[in-house]
Amino acid sequence: MCGITGFLALAGRAPASAETLDGMCRIMTHRGPDDQGTWLEGPVGLGMRRLAVIDVAHGKQPMTNEDGSLHVVFNGELYNYPALRERLLARGHKLETHSDTEVLVHLYEDHGEDFVQHLTGMFAIALWDAKQQKLLLARDRLGEKPLYYGVFEQQLLWGSELKCLLAHPAVPRRLSLPALARYLQLEYVPAPHAILEGVHKLPPAHILVAQGGETTVRPYWRLDLTPRPDPGEAAALAGLNEHLDRAVKQCLLADVPLGVFLSGGIDSSTVAALASRHVKELETFSIGFEDKSFDESSHARAVAKHLGTRHHEEILSPARLLELLPTLTRLLDEPFGDASVLPTYLLSAFARKRVTVALGGDGGDELLAGYPTYQAERLATPFDRLPGGLRHGIAGSGAAVAGRLPVNPNNLSLDFKLKRFTGSLARPALERHLRWLGSFTPEEQGTLLSADVRAALQGDDLYDQDRAVWAHSQGLDPTARVLHLDTSTYLPDDILFKVDRASMATSLEVRAPLLDHRLVEYVAGLPTRYKLRGLKTKYLLKQAARPLLPAEILDRPKKGFGIPVAKWLKAELQPAMRDMLSAERIRAGGLFDPVAVERLMADHLAGRHDHRKQLWTLLMFEWWREAYMRAEVPAG
Repeated sequence: MCGITGFLALAGRAPASAETLDGMCRIMTHRGPDDQGTWLEGPVGLGMRRLAVIDVAHGKQPMTNEDGSLHVVFNGELYNYPALRERLLARGHKLETHSDTEVLVHLYEDHGEDFVQHLTGMFAIALWDAKQQKLLLARDRLGEKPLYYGVFEQQLLWGSELKCLLAHPAVPRRLSLPALARYLQLEYVPAPHAILEGVHKLPPAHILVAQGGETTVRPYWRLDLTPRPDPGEAAALAGLNEHLDRAVKQCLLADVPLGVFLSGGIDSSTVAALASRHVKELETFSIGFEDKSFDESSHARAVAKHLGTRHHEEILSPARLLELLPTLTRLLDEPFGDASVLPTYLLSAFARKRVTVALGGDGGDELLAGYPTYQAERLATPFDRLPGGLRHGIAGSGAAVAGRLPVNPNNLSLDFKLKRFTGSLARPALERHLRWLGSFTPEEQGTLLSADVRAALQGDDLYDQDRAVWAHSQGLDPTARVLHLDTSTYLPDDILFKVDRASMATSLEVRAPLLDHRLVEYVAGLPTRYKLRGLKTKYLLKQAARPLLPAEILDRPKKGFGIPVAKWLKAELQPAMRDMLSAERIRAGGLFDPVAVERLMADHLAGRHDHRKQLWTLLMFEWWREAYMRAEVPAG
């Protein structure tokens, strides 16, 4: 696990200096505290920071092939590298190490740009082909590892984090207003957007090729959504068990201490149960909260006791979480409104005291229908068949009833869910799903944004990328379409972004066995009734886990990995909120209407409305802007 960066001079321009490359590496030391490697020749510079996990003694990067014509830097893990290595040796290649990085240059020798098709794992790759004067950048299929890039002053720059690009003198700090609008809507900045003008995120399952002064970006993989015959429940379950066990087992390969994140939910508990088959005295880690409506630590303890793991637990106070906010914002690169990044960071820091690698359960919700929004979608779908006027009338009546419920700040409270559900019930399926998850709707942004920003964004379609993903699933049932949408957007740009930044900030590698692309392809091909049966979520996964876990873990409602934001904004966080969102500061920033922001705060503090998501989204943006829009680069 590492961080990678570099630059390529386009159109004959002289490359940047070794000093600049060194600075781009050092800014992400947290991603790789064990080593730094750079290579600079002709128009290209490659750099990396290494967290040593595989072949600790000999895995130094950049790596090259036999004649020195190929050089590569790599961030991630290739779970199938032992098989790839044996295949390459049998074909006559000479490999000097047991590092997974070294197989990349030899795979490229055999397969050219299609070498990525042979990789199983999580990765971001930069490979330079000196003979063809060609650079390739590639990102893994599901988007576990990040990669930013941009062209500035005829130089292509890239890096695992935005900070790498900001360490280059050619990169200006200009806010991207389309990215801001999407952040306000979604609580994250979706690929290919990035929060700064001129910077992009390479989408998952894409490859960038730079040659002859030109760059092209293309997909190399797309999830096959072709409906397949129903294999029957017994066969579907057997197939899922086989894929799950293989995916977890391959993620246990490491030359350093390894453990499992254990929340007490079904995804992480299933991963822990399967890992405990192969690892004696498995280390498991969880954190809890003093606020019991958010705390799941007792469930994690029950699973750990059932499995016989060496369990470690830490209970977090509001003060411990809150003191991290300004620091964590600087580590995120972009504004990020998912508050669960705080406990994810603290869990990573806690686990890092004992292990270098941790397995997690990310991906289970998106693949097997675990979120309450899928239940909501099933309840809402019949309304789509009603005439428009009747649909709006029912939705309006429901919203009026929900609006009279008292505000409850607890996690996933009844009033919160009902107000979210009824508020977007009359919308088309794509829009209502995005509104259920997000913060500021397009209409609310019309009130929130300043006149100048609204004018600059005139005609911008906030849903453009989501519509493209939605179109790809045309013909599938409504639940399958929403699952594909979340797997393509919310999973990489929110969940995996969060896990990567939070874990790598503590120099911990986190692996997601449930995102093995073969498992993902298998689950995608199963009928929806194996995922959401009636309103029962994760049906087939629960059947697979039933012999492994206590019944009370399988049958309890989903809680999620959140923090008590609604309460904090009225108490511990109120001074910071009033400062960061003050009328003076908002007016000086020029992006938002200070009256609209003040109204949000007043209504929330008075208990008239629950604006936790909107206020947190604004607060995190203002903290990010304070850290990133100054002249200096935030420390890595």
